[in-house]
Amino acid sequence: MNISSCSLVQEQKLFDAGTVLIVSFLTVLTLITALLNCTVILAICTTRKLHLPANYLICSLAITDLLVATLVMPLSILYIATETWMLGHIVCEAWLSMDMICCTCSILHLCAIAVDRHWSITSALEYTCKRTPRLTAVMVTIVWTLSVLISVPPLFWRSNRCITQCTIEHDHVTYTIYSTFGAFYIPMALILILYCRIFVAAKTLYQRRSVTTNLCSNGEKNGRFPSVQFVCVSQTSTPNPGKPIELVVNKDSDIPCPNVFQSTLEEDKERSQLYAIRERRAAQTLGLILGAFVLCWLPFFVKELMVGFGILQPSQHMSNFLTWLGYTNSLINPLLYTSFNEDFKQSFKRLLQCRRV
Repeated sequence: MNISSCSLVQEQKLFDAGTVLIVSFLTVLTLITALLNCTVILAICTTRKLHLPANYLICSLAITDLLVATLVMPLSILYIATETWMLGHIVCEAWLSMDMICCTCSILHLCAIAVDRHWSITSALEYTCKRTPRLTAVMVTIVWTLSVLISVPPLFWRSNRCITQCTIEHDHVTYTIYSTFGAFYIPMALILILYCRIFVAAKTLYQRRSVTTNLCSNGEKNGRFPSVQFVCVSQTSTPNPGKPIELVVNKDSDIPCPNVFQSTLEEDKERSQLYAIRERRAAQTLGLILGAFVLCWLPFFVKELMVGFGILQPSQHMSNFLTWLGYTNSLINPLLYTSFNEDFKQSFKRLLQCRRV
């Protein structure tokens, strides 16, 4: 059909400027997302110091977010620019499936990272022996398997027809509940619980270290511990810093205080201040991680649930905005999960200088 009426041409021209600005902004966003995630992958692959199981999870997350930036976001930009789907039914199905799988996988990676960090702090000694690349591979496999199981079912009932619009259909309420809870609400609840427990455990650890240092300092006057039962926590680095070395002293015992715990009052104050600073930084870091995740994805999944129940019928522009708000999480992830790590910072500097370590 030949559509060439004057009114349609004039209307298209009116929106050309706005469309160009939106497409240009989204293109820059896509390129930055791809660049940041590529940088994280290269940093881990080229820096031996970063070859750790925990960083392998971050690398897998970066690969997933890179897939979002290369396979999902460009076609979304094309769809927004043309306002119609011109690539046929098969490409539409493939794009929607990759969109759901990759975004779900990115969210579940955040859940896996939270589980890994929780175990490394609350069960450090036991988890150290189990925290191997093989376990990481198992976790990544589970994440991808769950993502496919959550995202693929619509392929079995979507109609095979000539289409001009390529959007997610909400004609199965049961699947809408299944997919939204499996892809977001349950992982979000688990992430919130785990990071709250991580913060409480870290705060308790810092408080124990601070109190123990003061107790050891008080015993410095006579070179012996007071006759109370307490736990001394080593300040020295350990193979697993998430679990301190503990020295239990029974009640009514006088044991010379090891040199590693002895310090002056000024050093004690400095350590206490350092622990307070670390506690605040931990709270800020966890707050940023949780805040960015919830801010990016909660509006989209609330909309999906409301549309599924027939409560809301958003405009295409609103749907595009909420979808891209979720995509933005793939840009934020490499910043949040690496910016607070000194090893990553040093690796990024070496990459800029084209050096391999």
